[in-house]
Amino acid sequence: MVARISTIAFQGVDVQSIDVQVQISNGLPAFTIVGLPDKAVAESKERVRAALHALGIALPAKRLTVNLAPADVMKEGSHYDLPIALGLLTAMEILPKEEMEKYVVLGELSLDAGIRAVAGVLPAAIHAGSNDNSLICPEDCGGEAAWAGDLEILAASNLLQIINHIKGTQVLSRPQPKVLEANDSARRVPDLSQVKGQESAKRALEVAAAGGHNLLLIGPPGAGKSMLSSCLPGILPPLSPREALEVSMIHSLAGALPEGGLIKTRPFRDPHHSASLPALVGGGHRVKPGEISLAHRGVLFLDELPEFARGTLESLRQPLETGEVVVARANAHVTYPAAFQLIAAMNPCRCGYLGDPEQECTKAPRCGGEYQNKLSGPLLDRIDIQVEVGAVSLIDLAEKGAGEKSAEVAKRVAYARDIQQERFADQGILTNAQANAEWLDKHLPISSAAHTIFLNAADRMKLSARAYHRLLKVALTIADLAESVEIKENHVAEALSYRRLRNA
Repeated sequence: MVARISTIAFQGVDVQSIDVQVQISNGLPAFTIVGLPDKAVAESKERVRAALHALGIALPAKRLTVNLAPADVMKEGSHYDLPIALGLLTAMEILPKEEMEKYVVLGELSLDAGIRAVAGVLPAAIHAGSNDNSLICPEDCGGEAAWAGDLEILAASNLLQIINHIKGTQVLSRPQPKVLEANDSARRVPDLSQVKGQESAKRALEVAAAGGHNLLLIGPPGAGKSMLSSCLPGILPPLSPREALEVSMIHSLAGALPEGGLIKTRPFRDPHHSASLPALVGGGHRVKPGEISLAHRGVLFLDELPEFARGTLESLRQPLETGEVVVARANAHVTYPAAFQLIAAMNPCRCGYLGDPEQECTKAPRCGGEYQNKLSGPLLDRIDIQVEVGAVSLIDLAEKGAGEKSAEVAKRVAYARDIQQERFADQGILTNAQANAEWLDKHLPISSAAHTIFLNAADRMKLSARAYHRLLKVALTIADLAESVEIKENHVAEALSYRRLRNA
């Protein structure tokens, strides 16, 4: 007898159905899995055999062949355990074939027939729902799968529960959607009112948040660059339902939803400068999403920017332009979403005190040029706002009164974002930073006087075409924050003041 049951293969956030075909035939006893399995899949037969034995079910003394079709799609991971086990039970006529054909299944089996959580349940559930199938998954992933919509979901803690449910001797209730609230996160977002001084840097942070612009903070140690960056999530608007689903799907593929919930706060990823290129852009044996994909619709914060490996930084250039990253490996070619907002911080030189006559090293100013040369012109060209953050004065440190709270800034940011969503409603984009050059050429609301000033300044600054358009978008965001229907001279002047580094 041949039984078929569907499971999932992952390619980025796109999924593809894999048929688990089980055949029991005469011949010498053997348990064979075919279809380009990796080590984890090849070991499934031992886990399946042990799980069935724990339930008192003996495999027939015949040849058992499990074919994972199509054969040319790479299979990996232990989430094939459960579909293989259910396929065997169907072929053995313990479970009805007609009933099992409607299910998409994924889950790892333990030796005692328990079902362990696996990555990628949310995109698998969405795929099942779009194809009018039902889903069988681990109980720990049920709250994640429930966000996929109105489809039948069996979330079980062990194999016996599934058998009993299919046979009608037990009823598994549909899992409830679960949300990871902000207070569930170990990360605490500081308030902008805790930052002493640095009013110009706070303003730049507000502009960056309002328009989704990339930001680079340059200043000496202890100036507050890292703290300013950490305040950014507190002034960004919450994820929309569609964005929350996108972000959660990526984190699900990476196995970063341990509590099975839906992420509703914007991601803030801050990898150490020793992070490798695969860790940042994605890759590895199983081609998992990297930090830039986990920061999708959120913030990627790179502290000590010049300390990252040159090749690692250059790998950001394509994602910053396209909003996605293509990971090409010998065994896979995967495209992951990577529409992130880059926030970076750096010292002006290796010692950190360039420009301070009392503390700068003896190699100044040459050391500053050498240090900043670690950042290529093309990368700097993609950073819209570049701000110098000076040392905090003692007067500012001694100030007792608190500054403006993040909640107040967040209101202005939300208002500006609402303007942008209305402006680009027919473009499929969300922020000014995502506007293309064609739209800017045809529809940019700028006064003739402001445009003349901008053209003259762009000529003197020798701006590239990319920097030219990026600064126009920054000026548009400044106008939105000012509730102005067009870009005026003061908006252009402020935008131009945010290009400080060479080749920028």
